[in-house]
Amino acid sequence: MLRSIALATLVLSSIWAFADPSPVVDCGQGQSLNRTLSKMQKFEPATVKFKGTCIEFVVIDGFDNLTLTGLPGATIQQPTTNTPTGAFFVVRVAASRRVTLSGFIVQSLPSASSAIGVERGSTDILLEDITTDGSGGIWIDQASQVWLTRVNVNITSGYAAVWAFDKSDVHIVDGLLHRPADSNFYAGLFVPSGHVTMQGMTIRDMQQGMVVGQNGSVDLANFDPTAAGIDVIIDNPSGTNYNGAIVGATGSLNLNSAKLRISNAGRPWGGDTGAVFVNNGSTLNAGSNLIVTGSRGQGVIVTNNSHAQLSGSSITGSAHGGLVVVNISTASVDTSNPLTVISGNGTDLFCDSKSQIAGGLNIANAAIVQCNNLLPNTYENLP
Repeated sequence: MLRSIALATLVLSSIWAFADPSPVVDCGQGQSLNRTLSKMQKFEPATVKFKGTCIEFVVIDGFDNLTLTGLPGATIQQPTTNTPTGAFFVVRVAASRRVTLSGFIVQSLPSASSAIGVERGSTDILLEDITTDGSGGIWIDQASQVWLTRVNVNITSGYAAVWAFDKSDVHIVDGLLHRPADSNFYAGLFVPSGHVTMQGMTIRDMQQGMVVGQNGSVDLANFDPTAAGIDVIIDNPSGTNYNGAIVGATGSLNLNSAKLRISNAGRPWGGDTGAVFVNNGSTLNAGSNLIVTGSRGQGVIVTNNSHAQLSGSSITGSAHGGLVVVNISTASVDTSNPLTVISGNGTDLFCDSKSQIAGGLNIANAAIVQCNNLLPNTYENLP
């Protein structure tokens, strides 16, 4: 009888331990996040806290309503042995919903695709007060839906700090994307086929601040009243930038209720480097929210059947062109108060024989103009 009672107590204790909805994992004492997660009920609300440095690959697969929170100094570090083959992440969220990751550091090695990956249609995923250091940053694909709030990505290998693929939808609020002073080539935000809405973000010292393409789109808007910032800043104190923003392959960059401020972009030789490069059937809808200062290349260059709309924006101090429109492309400058300022550039307005800038009367202080197809108004005379 006593043995039966003891055995029943042991079994019940094990079940209760497995079902604990709020464990604290101490990786400094040899405990494991993965072992703990494997015991969790995936469809019940749960909060897992951890401390110390967890040297493991962490997989969150098929969870609903999980919070993973780091206590002060908590870190997840990529192991140096048993490296997976193919694409992999140090922290992977897959086929999950209502998952929050907050308050910890993820360290990845050059072998990783990114520090954190969110994929397989995961929805309502929040990354808050997360720092990544190493290869890539945060990878989002397969129609996932993610919020990034106050993320700090230091990319030291790989290509992009934040990736948005496969019709994924990403909201980014505050935070910093940056890189070390090395010779590698990096992008801050890479959106080849997803949609990103962003405010209050700083992208620093990337060779390409943001790259939008293949029907991808980026919207800058003041959508979160709790955010610390509104405007998005792309700055380049190291002087290694090629383009502040590239919009290509029928992508679009839309500046709504948040401004995009780009400084010190481009290369000294000009070409198609500069603050904003709109290419291959793409669109820039800037309105009054684009502020370009001191580009070492072009200010805004629009090429290959693309279009840019400016209405009250400012492009000043570019070493080469201010607004450059070529290869069957167009730009329109609508009526605004104040007027659109394009001045102090090497050439303020430039267009080739097959391209057009409309709305010349709405441009202030353009002193050097090389554009035979500069319309004074938004349209030719209408019937």
